[in-house]
Amino acid sequence: MKRLRAVAEQAGLWLVLAGLSTFAVPPGQAQGSSSFPQNQPHAGKERPLPDRLPDKPSEPPALRIPVEALGFSAPGAIYLGQRNSMASLDFLDENRLLFTFRVPGLIHREGGDSEWNDARQIRAVVLALPAGTVTAEALWTVHDRVRYLWMLKDGHFLLRDKDGLQQGDATLSLKPFLHFPGPVEWLEMDPSQQYLVTNSQEPAAAEAKPGDVPSPPTAQASMTVDGQNPGVPDLVVRILRRKSGEVMLVSRVRLSVHLPINADGYLESLRANGEQWLLNLHYFSGGSTVVGRVNSTCSPTFDFISQRELLVTACDGGGGAHKLVAMTTDGRRLWEDPSSPQAIWPLLVMAPDGSRLARETLAVNHAINAYSPLDAEDIKGQLVRVFDASSGKVALETSASPALDAGGNVAISPSAQRVAVINAGAIEVFDLPEPPALADNPKSLAGH
Repeated sequence: MKRLRAVAEQAGLWLVLAGLSTFAVPPGQAQGSSSFPQNQPHAGKERPLPDRLPDKPSEPPALRIPVEALGFSAPGAIYLGQRNSMASLDFLDENRLLFTFRVPGLIHREGGDSEWNDARQIRAVVLALPAGTVTAEALWTVHDRVRYLWMLKDGHFLLRDKDGLQQGDATLSLKPFLHFPGPVEWLEMDPSQQYLVTNSQEPAAAEAKPGDVPSPPTAQASMTVDGQNPGVPDLVVRILRRKSGEVMLVSRVRLSVHLPINADGYLESLRANGEQWLLNLHYFSGGSTVVGRVNSTCSPTFDFISQRELLVTACDGGGGAHKLVAMTTDGRRLWEDPSSPQAIWPLLVMAPDGSRLARETLAVNHAINAYSPLDAEDIKGQLVRVFDASSGKVALETSASPALDAGGNVAISPSAQRVAVINAGAIEVFDLPEPPALADNPKSLAGH
């Protein structure tokens, strides 16, 4: 690892995710040194997470829109555990919802051994609130079973299929947005949505077509580690400017990468001593700094809630228990919330302004481990908890049904005062009070 890091520094590369990948840095950018924040994190108030599903929502829904009339039917229990994306639910604005879902039926398949043979149809409808009137509808074909739609803050959305991204609006009309040299497997955005992180399958021998986003040089992947040349990986990770499509950083990697970013840079976790991990922010402009510490018995995962607040999911001792740790980028700990080992496969949904977040988990009847694997019969349902990001206070607790283990059944409006959940044959819309303001960050890092 030391040798790889030394070679990377000489070649002008950044190491991320404990050496799993390298990012090319534009020539001439200075490399800064890491420094510890002055403010040390402090423990927040802990509140137990109940294992049982609530008998009813903690707040009554303001309105319900039946989904059967729209053509939605609950997926069969056979799909539980496959993590297939079966639906998406998003607010276009405070008074319009975009609801998309898989529709069963026979569809045309490509001939031969085409990589696009795993196709399915998706129905999309725009619903006006409060009546649930359909104002636009469309039928799309997508060619895999993972997440396909991401909402933007301006009422537009991105639709992923095959080797391209399309952009759509409330009329459900689509236009080409970005094209890649190979299938796009995943994407994510920073809280401000200035940047995209994409994972795509691109064999090194594949030739880029006119209009494709730029690819990394194959020489980058020929670096050796301890005399070994592992070959050229097929997965490519990019960070792009969303509006222009400009590629800022690009690398070939061996595994799909979850790369949490804000408008300043990207985060990596580094093991310190024992169970302590350091969260290191690498600036797009060069240099890095440690923004916080967290204790975890496993490698923690983290996501930016807003530009200055991030949520860490850490392992809390043995038995599969987890905890949420909300902290700022100056190292201040805002709150913690423990999670039972009988609440598994957590998914996060963020409000567009970062003031609220929803965490949904599958409620199971025993802790899941190598000796007690998960069966469909073990799943009791899906629990949704909506937190105020600044304090960790639970603003809403409800069930979601059918249980969708890949998510897509919870949405938070732009104001964070409305939450929509697919439950009991309807889209239930909850009206919540105005969320508290996000914690101020006195140590601005804008100078980087």
